[in-house]
Amino acid sequence: MDFAYSDKVRELQMRVQEFVDTHITPNEALYYQQVEEGGRWCVPPILETLKTQAKQAGLWNLFLPESERGAGLTNLEYAPLCEIMGKSKWASEVFNCSAPDTGNMETIERYGTEAQKERWLQPLLDGEIRSAFCMTEPAVASSDATNIETEIRREGDHYVINGRKWFSSGVHDPRCKIWIVMGKTDPDAATHLQQSMILVEPGTPGVTVERWVPVFGYDDAPHGHAQVLFENARVPAENLLLGEGRGFEIAQGRLGPGRIHHCMRVIGVAEKALESMCRRALDRVAFGKKLSEQTVWLERIADARINIEMARLLTLKAAYMMDTVGNKVARMEIGMIKVAAPNLALKVIDDAIQVFGGAGVTEDVGLARAWAHTRILRIADGPDEVHRNQIARLELKKHQ
Repeated sequence: MDFAYSDKVRELQMRVQEFVDTHITPNEALYYQQVEEGGRWCVPPILETLKTQAKQAGLWNLFLPESERGAGLTNLEYAPLCEIMGKSKWASEVFNCSAPDTGNMETIERYGTEAQKERWLQPLLDGEIRSAFCMTEPAVASSDATNIETEIRREGDHYVINGRKWFSSGVHDPRCKIWIVMGKTDPDAATHLQQSMILVEPGTPGVTVERWVPVFGYDDAPHGHAQVLFENARVPAENLLLGEGRGFEIAQGRLGPGRIHHCMRVIGVAEKALESMCRRALDRVAFGKKLSEQTVWLERIADARINIEMARLLTLKAAYMMDTVGNKVARMEIGMIKVAAPNLALKVIDDAIQVFGGAGVTEDVGLARAWAHTRILRIADGPDEVHRNQIARLELKKHQ
């Protein structure tokens, strides 16, 4: 067993880290300033500038394994690069590696027709457009995908869509030109053959963006999360992905990599929080001595390092298994890291907030935003309870 990264990965780590340190970290304040000045739902000019620079540097589309359109990296090789990107909320987009685009690009690459790839995948890979994924519904427990109620009904050369989605991330971005929508094409079919996925352009008649949905009060502009109504929205039949009744199958293939990407990034979030915690503890004095000399903070810093290392090792194991035995065989490891990484990161961020006191809950140090975005990961791409149930069932099977 070799715990060392390959020479190729170490070289990419150095290049990505250097790019982040040189171009992204110094422009954090400018990015948010441009979002405010542009009216929230805009594209910050600094983002497009840095995307061009990242593409020129060859740090582009690093996420896509087993495809000639990607950088030729496995999930295991991509993991430490994704972690570096996770230290900034918007860094992954600079490298064209941000959600939901990564999952959508992988979906179209794996399950799309050549025509679909030419029309939507290539512009996504080029960073010219963005995308959204419309699965979750406000009326049902969408953690169980079989509950999805949105209707996708065949009428001649079109499908007609009726239903309401929310937490459709990316819809508000003005560059968002294609959505992947999940719904039911045959409610009478076998349970896992009722669902289908279809590509929908946002300007389609019958599609209404009803509102943006806040996450702990954050609008996540310019990306955003939307509630969308489909009322007899007619979409060409050739926009269907893979075929009728294949939606659940696609979802399982799509969400595996998406879950692991979230976990990779959140380890970077935790690392940045620990760095902030240490610097604050070394600098702040209370009751006559530095916080770094007080036992309670020594314990919390030690626990943070332990938790981060545990999460990283489990993430790397899951990525390794995805590469070697496939997502289906690796589903237990994917489920474990999807539960462990956000929960461990939340503890680190919470302790970092605590060491800053009142400043920790403001926007001055970025920890409040980091906590909010990490907390949603206990729900996004399947809540903890669903993953724990699956892990336990797989464990029980070993003893039956």
